[in-house]
Amino acid sequence: MHDIRTIREDPAAFDAALAKRGAGPIADRLIDLDQVRRQQVTDQQNNLNKRNLLSKQIGRAMAQKDSGRAEALMREVQSLKDKALDFVDTGDELHELLAALPNSPYPDVPEGKDEDDNVVVTERGARPAFDFVPREHDAIGPAIGMDFETGVAIAGARFTLLRGPVAKLQRALGQFMLDRLVADHGYEEVAPPLLVRDEAVYGTGQLPKFAEDLFRTTDGRWLIPTAEVSLTNIVREKILAEAELPLRFAALTPCFRSEAGAAGRDTRGLIRQHQFDKVEMVSIVTPDVSEAEHERMTSAAEGALEALGLPYRRMLLCAGDMGFTAARTYDLEVWLPGQGRYREISSCSTCTDFQARRMNARYRPEGEKGTRFVHTLNGSGLAVGRTLVAVIENYQRADGSVAVPAVLVPYLDGLTELTPR
Repeated sequence: MHDIRTIREDPAAFDAALAKRGAGPIADRLIDLDQVRRQQVTDQQNNLNKRNLLSKQIGRAMAQKDSGRAEALMREVQSLKDKALDFVDTGDELHELLAALPNSPYPDVPEGKDEDDNVVVTERGARPAFDFVPREHDAIGPAIGMDFETGVAIAGARFTLLRGPVAKLQRALGQFMLDRLVADHGYEEVAPPLLVRDEAVYGTGQLPKFAEDLFRTTDGRWLIPTAEVSLTNIVREKILAEAELPLRFAALTPCFRSEAGAAGRDTRGLIRQHQFDKVEMVSIVTPDVSEAEHERMTSAAEGALEALGLPYRRMLLCAGDMGFTAARTYDLEVWLPGQGRYREISSCSTCTDFQARRMNARYRPEGEKGTRFVHTLNGSGLAVGRTLVAVIENYQRADGSVAVPAVLVPYLDGLTELTPR
């Protein structure tokens, strides 16, 4: 959520920043509502002060047995109470407008409408050379235990059943990536709730605008679309000591997305599922180090791809392709030889204090009495299903078998390849 004080200080800059995301001018309307709200607060306080003063005068009039004056004063007090009851708080309208606006992009975020306008930052890793025509993962998968038909029969479209070695490979990938974040990058492993309340998904920006992208239970809870929701809300409504920061959390969880806007897209294979596993990273930091933390987080995700021997590229997303809460996002895209293209496998975003304001997550700088909002960052380290796809396509062989990346062999009890059944 945005700080109305910042908007008042430079409304033109605010409108210019949101214009990069396709939003029309709104600063003047927000400022007008805020002025009305502040005047209402002043009027309400004056109303209360006047009632308190009149109440004291009523007491004196009754002590003097001046019933006529006391009754007149009581009528005036009642009139002020009625006026207070008729009060319509424009603060709610202001809050709703602010809650619906996306974060302002950083100045270095390129303008653009969609993924076609994203910018390649780096490209790393050698693409594998095959002496045969490489196949896509959904053509290779059934012979090594990837059962699309049974998954659909059990749960419907966009669900897959994994069996035997390929199921074990997926589990190994998640464990490997989580272990790296904990051992090599100082993240604290967390096993978070998969069901959360309204306040949690509001805090990380999924509500109110993106409710249709989520699954909701009959008792009003939400299935997490990413562990970012649970991990970021660890600091909700808290005031942290500066010495406690940075906080770095990582979790391997199932994630659930309705894919409401993805009808007809990636209907084959594992690329776009309603349920998938993901290793998530979340950092809670002071504002002065959030830029460095964004690079640190992205590098941690890149390290997993490099350890697995998967070619990838880092993309700087344009303003029109970024998520609602992000001020800057780097996407990591892995090379899929079967598809002959790069596909997203991780997004790492810095959200400045945007989420913190929604969660009221603050810290107290050392030596200061006041508090400030923390900065939050989140990233995939990595999406497990898409990493499985990348391993299958990059390590495929002509006979239908799939070699296991060396770093995963210890997680698979020495298994070095997945062979067709």
